[in-house]
Amino acid sequence: MNEKIIKYMQDILDCISNIDGFFVSGEKTFKSFSENTLIRQATERNFEIIGEATSRIKKINSDINIRNNKQIINLRNLIIHSYDNINHQVLWAIVINDLPKLKTEVEELIAGLKN
Repeated sequence: MNEKIIKYMQDILDCISNIDGFFVSGEKTFKSFSENTLIRQATERNFEIIGEATSRIKKINSDINIRNNKQIINLRNLIIHSYDNINHQVLWAIVINDLPKLKTEVEELIAGLKN
């Protein structure tokens, strides 16, 4: 069971790394995000994976609680089911404010599961 959970957590970390990698030129700005369809759509796809992985972790073991898991899963659902109502400023705020925290949290959870 822990192996699957660790795999899903690693998927989350990989997606965060992917999103960070979209801005390799060092221009990590809302303008560079909002004006580049490829980066926006790739970011949305990675958010979908993060949400799905979070959902699967919750189904396997509800005791493992990623903070804001409901919001993460709801974001996935919004992107998939209401693609025409995505607020790119909100997504950008998540990239800047929430992904670094999620990365730290998931790394700590993985470390705890491996012990």
